[in-house]
Amino acid sequence: MTTFDNRQKSYESKFAQDENLRFRATARRNKLLGQWASEKLGLSGADAEAYVKTVIRADFEKPGDEDVIAKVVTDLAGKASEAEIRAKLEILMAEAVTQVEASS
Repeated sequence: MTTFDNRQKSYESKFAQDENLRFRATARRNKLLGQWASEKLGLSGADAEAYVKTVIRADFEKPGDEDVIAKVVTDLAGKASEAEIRAKLEILMAEAVTQVEASS
């Protein structure tokens, strides 16, 4: 194997690790957002857990974050603005990355 081949395999491995981290962090972020939103909605116990799952599933409707944001904005109408939800999403992403990296 040449140095170039080794370097290419290293880049491919790093890319795969980064994508795995991004996927896990996004899923964790969506869970945290669902928990936050369920508190705003006054849900608890099984109802809160069910709601969190709907937020997580919403992310699989379209690529990107807009599907999750649209769901939570609709659900929290009158309780949180879209700007507040987007800001919370950013904060929770940083928190999710920290949590995922700590568990790795």
